[in-house]
Amino acid sequence: MKKYLPHIYVLIAGLSWGMLGLFSRSLSLAGFTPRDIVLLRNFGSFVVMTVLFFVMDKSIFRIKLKHFPFFLGTGFVSVVLFTLLYFSCQAQCSLAVSAILLYTSPVFVMIMSALLFKEKITKQKLFALVITFAGCVAVSGILSGNLTVTVSGFITGIGSGFFYALYSIFGRFALAHYQPLTVTYYTFLCAGIPSLFLTNPVQLAENLMSSGTILFFGVGLVLLGTVLPFVMYTKGLAGIESSKAAIIACVEPVTSALVGVIAFGEPMTISVVLGLACVLSAVYILR
Repeated sequence: MKKYLPHIYVLIAGLSWGMLGLFSRSLSLAGFTPRDIVLLRNFGSFVVMTVLFFVMDKSIFRIKLKHFPFFLGTGFVSVVLFTLLYFSCQAQCSLAVSAILLYTSPVFVMIMSALLFKEKITKQKLFALVITFAGCVAVSGILSGNLTVTVSGFITGIGSGFFYALYSIFGRFALAHYQPLTVTYYTFLCAGIPSLFLTNPVQLAENLMSSGTILFFGVGLVLLGTVLPFVMYTKGLAGIESSKAAIIACVEPVTSALVGVIAFGEPMTISVVLGLACVLSAVYILR
């Protein structure tokens, strides 16, 4: 069982990331902009982890200055830039196109892991990657809807997938020196502080406290949609290859589709079922 724990951690991360839509869409319907949500997610997670780890174990804060670039990589370069590029792509292309371009990330992870960490690109991984991508395509609805694609939107979409992939790469370097909680904390220090410049944090705080319902969705976004999955993914990354972790985490769009069905009354189509089967099959192959 212990051997499968890293896989379970990554699976939990993907399922938790899939819950993001429940919180972010609810906040959007309440008038929060994408930049508001990015700031709340990144800086809110940084604040929560600061308080939590201060009480739990102050040794989590100890790092060597020479390793700080690893956290700039996971935090600013990956989390902040991929989020901004993803929202930019959504503004220029269909949501389905944006989702699919984001989930080119396992391809980038596999290639970079082979070059940097000498991970083998096996037939098993390639097959799992193909059926995972097919599952993401099915879930996105890209085969049945009218699509909008622009050149700049395509470039920003591919960029979002690339920067999303970099978390697994920089995270692997950081995990060679620090425990997963330290890596997660400094990731959000480096993502949260730059996010303060995206929008007005004082106005955001006032809007967040305007009602109990909005506060509930804000807390859910931070705790269940960010802190929990990043901690779980980083713990998993410490125990399995980056390329495998990136593929398993693709359970996220399937979960997101199911959240849409359950929470927002979106139709349960055969594409969602097919996507679920594909992604779960990939997880089984990589066990």
